[in-house]
Amino acid sequence: MQPIPVGAKGSYRLRVMPAHLANQFKDISLPQVFATPMMVTIMENAALNAVRDYLDPGESCVGTVVNVRHLAATPVGHWVTAEAEVTKVDGRRIEFTVTAKDEMETIGSGTHERMVVDMARIDAKLATKKRG
Repeated sequence: MQPIPVGAKGSYRLRVMPAHLANQFKDISLPQVFATPMMVTIMENAALNAVRDYLDPGESCVGTVVNVRHLAATPVGHWVTAEAEVTKVDGRRIEFTVTAKDEMETIGSGTHERMVVDMARIDAKLATKKRG
């Protein structure tokens, strides 16, 4: 892993489709609005994009902590953009602030942590679990 600077930024943009709505993604009784788990997904993608260029071959960066608030509803058809900024690096652990906005307003904000991992080591550990 190369040094990851505090302040590194990443983003991820998604057009809200019917499959991203709470009533489709989770339960039919929910409103037809962008689902919270989908908002978390784009925030995580933004965080990964913030550090992707600092990872060495064979490394990845997995999510370990998510602490976000979903602040506003977004209907189908709107674009949602998530942004992440590195706020702290402690060895392989990286902390981020994350936000998500639609065309009208901020719809979510919070913090996120990711851990840089060696993919060969993860694959070996998963192979052991598959046998068990």
